[in-house]
Amino acid sequence: MTRSTPRTVLHRAAGSFAAAGLLAAASLAGAAAPAQAADTPVFTFGGPAETALHPYPESGKPKSSKVGITLYNPSEDEENGGFDGDFTLTFDLSGVAGVADVKIDGEASPDCRITGAKAVCEDWGIWPGSQSAADFVVTAAKGSENGATGTIKVTGQADGATFTPFTTRLTVGGPDLVMERLPFTTELTPGDEQQAPITFANRGSRDADGVLLTLRYSRGLDIPQRYSNCEYTVDDPDLPDFGWTTALCSVEGAFEAGATYTLATPLTLEATERAYYDTFLYGIHENSAPQRTAQRAGAPFERGTGGVLKAVPVKKGAAARSTDLDPYDNQQEADFRTENTADFVAYGDQVAGSEGSFVTADLGFRNEGPAWIGHIRSGEDVATVDFTVPQGASVATKPESCRGVTADGQYRENQNTPAPRYFCNTSMTVRDGGGLDLRFELRVDKAMVGASGAVTVRNTFLKNPKLPFDPKPANNTAYLILNGEGDGDGSDSGGATEGGDGGSGEPSTPPTSAPDPEESPSGTSASTTSGGSSSGTAGGSGGGLASTGSIALIASGTAAAALAAGLALFTAARRRAARHS
Repeated sequence: MTRSTPRTVLHRAAGSFAAAGLLAAASLAGAAAPAQAADTPVFTFGGPAETALHPYPESGKPKSSKVGITLYNPSEDEENGGFDGDFTLTFDLSGVAGVADVKIDGEASPDCRITGAKAVCEDWGIWPGSQSAADFVVTAAKGSENGATGTIKVTGQADGATFTPFTTRLTVGGPDLVMERLPFTTELTPGDEQQAPITFANRGSRDADGVLLTLRYSRGLDIPQRYSNCEYTVDDPDLPDFGWTTALCSVEGAFEAGATYTLATPLTLEATERAYYDTFLYGIHENSAPQRTAQRAGAPFERGTGGVLKAVPVKKGAAARSTDLDPYDNQQEADFRTENTADFVAYGDQVAGSEGSFVTADLGFRNEGPAWIGHIRSGEDVATVDFTVPQGASVATKPESCRGVTADGQYRENQNTPAPRYFCNTSMTVRDGGGLDLRFELRVDKAMVGASGAVTVRNTFLKNPKLPFDPKPANNTAYLILNGEGDGDGSDSGGATEGGDGGSGEPSTPPTSAPDPEESPSGTSASTTSGGSSSGTAGGSGGGLASTGSIALIASGTAAAALAAGLALFTAARRRAARHS
């Protein structure tokens, strides 16, 4: 085979939720790579530590499960860190003889075959990051006993590379924890509280020894209780995200097959003063050290100091630990819309320079709240900063998040020469107290007294500029003033706002959180990310709930299925490209 070019953009598009899912898989794998020579790459396998099989039925066909094995290349060099060579993966199936019947998912694993008690996959090229290695369809073997268990051992071989062995376990029977959907009121006002009587059932063939309740809610929601058998983490405010709070609650007890349970005391879910669009995710898993490690995903957690959260039976139907028969019904989600507003206030700058000189201008906006704005589901950008360059000046350097357009706001192919106008998008979140800080370097082509350019924060659609959540549109525009009267010394006296609250047409200094030109180098901002977003705003990586997150809570369920499907399609496409190149 000849090499095909890796499509690195697909690696980036996997998003934070994909990263959380892969981290969970790596945590469950639990294998450390042996030390190797610096020039010998070491690849590791990932996948479920254990998969439960539905018991073989008395009549009809057995219900199948899927086991996906991944291969991870730790190189951070997406362009040049790939492995150029053939490799062979071997799956020893002898350990599950009499326990499970194993077949290859041919569509997802076209280069694999089973001969006797061995499956072999042959392929070429291992790109940086994680890729699908093989997908198997597994069912309980006829005549297998409930509780029967066995392992599949995975090894790899290639000239010039090393593979860390991996083992995954198949077990007949197990609990099937199912989270029931709660009838929440989803149209709220700030301060509204409602009870969340979390209820779940074990519809499996075996009892569960303890459960792990996983709660995750975005920035505008809160659950004020902090239980002593729960551990909590809140997203770092300096990192781009939805401000998730995550709680992992270890609830002791034997949760019997066929029984339904609810919390002894319902949780209280509150819409805070900063709520707008928010999401609450609640899931249930069997409690185990690997599961807790996977859900933590490396984040720091702090234990609560309140009472003990308990679950009591609703319907009756020493527990043996197993694994979930169907992990895709363990979680439910609820979206909320809170009647609230956010005041986006633009700020400009006032700079001066002689003809031919270069000046630095800081501009952008701040979200004065009270609400945070996050497009969790769609992943769409929240707003755009629309900047018109003052007459007599041209842009020498701009933030990466900005693109040049024509004077009337139309598409401009050439991004290498100065444009008369720039559009700079936020990402999919703007936190209360956050915003977008942008630094431009301008060349003074012609010294003109009082030249000005508008700085407007608006909707991302130019033809519909109104921000639907902002009740004070008058302060959405400020100005960058170049060589204003009395500014011959080039001092920064602030940009003029258009009017309304926060701007009456008089010069006003940028908010205190705006960057100080004296504290950061030209062309960058002390509080600006590479995409131009402030520390209170999510970074330039797009993608909504279906593709992002920092904790592995959603690595199971629909998101995990979508991730696995995406990896399979990506791998299959790459293989076809390699064959025909």
